Amino acid sequence: MRPIEILLVEDNPGDALLAKVAFENSRSPINMHFAVDGMEAIDFLSKKGRFSDAITPDLILLDLNLPKKSGIEVLIEIKADDQLKVIPVIILTTSDAEQDILMSYKLHANSFVNKPFGFESFSEIARSIEKFWFGVVKYPKHD
Repeated sequence: MRPIEILLVEDNPGDALLAKVAFENSRSPINMHFAVDGMEAIDFLSKKGRFSDAITPDLILLDLNLPKKSGIEVLIEIKADDQLKVIPVIILTTSDAEQDILMSYKLHANSFVNKPFGFESFSEIARSIEKFWFGVVKYPKHD
């Protein structure tokens, strides 16, 4: 079985590390890729510049509060691209503002998850994501 490719778009190094460690405990083989801002995420997904050999991820974990290009702007670009719009996008953010939730779903995010505090809570979210998105969901073939 090939590893599941996840792109985490997160500007907070502490949250990125939490996610990395939480998913390392996964039962599924997972490769985590990281983008630290919205522009880098689009470059990764478009295979531009230093990401020219990037793999197309199976799943995107996207923070909303990002420098250079917001998570909402990144989501708009992903869902407007015929090649990228099939990739599931989970909004993983500290925001619980109703307008952010509504806008994310209007722009076709696949789910909206509040970023947990602490390793145990983050691990629980990672296990839930793994169980559903890697255990139940079927993905189209790409790359």
